[in-house]
Amino acid sequence: MTAEPLGARSRTGYDAATLEALTADAERIKARYPDERSGLLPMLHLVQSVEGYVSRDGIVFCAEQLGLTAAEVSAVATFYTQYKRHPNGEYTVGVCTNTLCAVMGGDAIFDRLSQHLDVGHDETTPDGAITLERVECNAACDYAPVVMVNWEFFDNQTPESATELADRLRAGEDVAPTRGAASVCSFKAMSRVLAGFPDGRADEGVGAGDATLAGLRLARAAAAVDEPSGSGPTGAGDASSAGTPSASVVPPSAPARPDQPADEASPAPASADGAAPETGGEQSSAERTEVAPEDDEAARLPDGGKPNPEPEKGGDDD
Repeated sequence: MTAEPLGARSRTGYDAATLEALTADAERIKARYPDERSGLLPMLHLVQSVEGYVSRDGIVFCAEQLGLTAAEVSAVATFYTQYKRHPNGEYTVGVCTNTLCAVMGGDAIFDRLSQHLDVGHDETTPDGAITLERVECNAACDYAPVVMVNWEFFDNQTPESATELADRLRAGEDVAPTRGAASVCSFKAMSRVLAGFPDGRADEGVGAGDATLAGLRLARAAAAVDEPSGSGPTGAGDASSAGTPSASVVPPSAPARPDQPADEASPAPASADGAAPETGGEQSSAERTEVAPEDDEAARLPDGGKPNPEPEKGGDDD
């Protein structure tokens, strides 16, 4: 018996070529999961990459592919804000207005862009170039205020720099994010990447900037400093530091227990030449709890750590 072509039974309005390409990609998505229904999220990004939003046809396609009802698919598509239920612009310009970015100027940036583009939240310019959004935290607080274009970072923005960015996007110019890819792709192309089909650009550009790495550099520098002369591991030689662990002291390694294998012992402190240990190799003295051998043994005993009492000796009659 000859299998019936999918197009003959699909209730979508896709043309044959589009349906064939979508179906092939959907099979690759379903193959990633033990339960095919788990592929719904990337499949919604897939159909969005075709039309620029999750249309009725996209909803029906996902339902047919995964054995779901259209209502079940719609419930997911309307829950997550990255799925658009109406045509989106070529570029989504998202202004972070969460707490830190708002305090640093995010609200002013959004207001200026809204006035400049004559659109509000989740509205698209008449030329179809930009959809403006207020977005929640982008995990880039060290560069606040942040604007994202199709989820690429534009750091330390101002109302003036943001409006210039929007004008360049509408003019069709290539723009380079502060970090990440060398240029910004289209909304449809970005949706396909989110569906799990890499575009080969993941390693372009700078991943972490100076503001992100500042804390790491400070931690490594502090770990490399030798103990002050005459002071103990917690700065006991300085009266002003009583009760406060010194941030400039490399905490000593905890001694290994007698029953502890050699490879489980605490890592060695910084070498004599001041070289910093590997990040995470040292535990803060504020985090370490001194444990006496007898305490450690008691913790492993039943009945609240108390050893079983000696059996009572009988009287003279025994």
